Amino acid sequence: KLDEIGLPRGFESDKIHASALVVQDYSYNYSHWNASQSLGGWLKDQGVPGIHGIDTRMLTKQIRSKGTVTGRIIMDGQGEVKYQHPGDRNVVAEVSCKEPKVFGKGNSIKVVAVDCGIKFNIIRQLVKKGA
Repeated sequence: KLDEIGLPRGFESDKIHASALVVQDYSYNYSHWNASQSLGGWLKDQGVPGIHGIDTRMLTKQIRSKGTVTGRIIMDGQGEVKYQHPGDRNVVAEVSCKEPKVFGKGNSIKVVAVDCGIKFNIIRQLVKKGA
């Protein structure tokens, strides 16, 4: 469902950009007023793996002391999982729009936003302020 300026209502992007989700606790009972499915269901629909029960505080300490680490989530019986190091990808191109888009057409203030992963609410607020 789209909002009044043509952006997906209730979302900051048109898709999940994360390669995976790692959390300590997962609630099977979701209660957001606008939720139509669980987080796990949404991740599954988008083809994004997730894992819970991980000591994320310890993981954070490890990342702080050793720097960014890469890894894979592999399920039992899944076999080999294709792995591509994030440094080998053009991540900016993956999250940026491919062609110009105009929002707030007819507004007196003109703003050019260079999209390197802009959140939809930034666009909403610019249009709201007359841009």
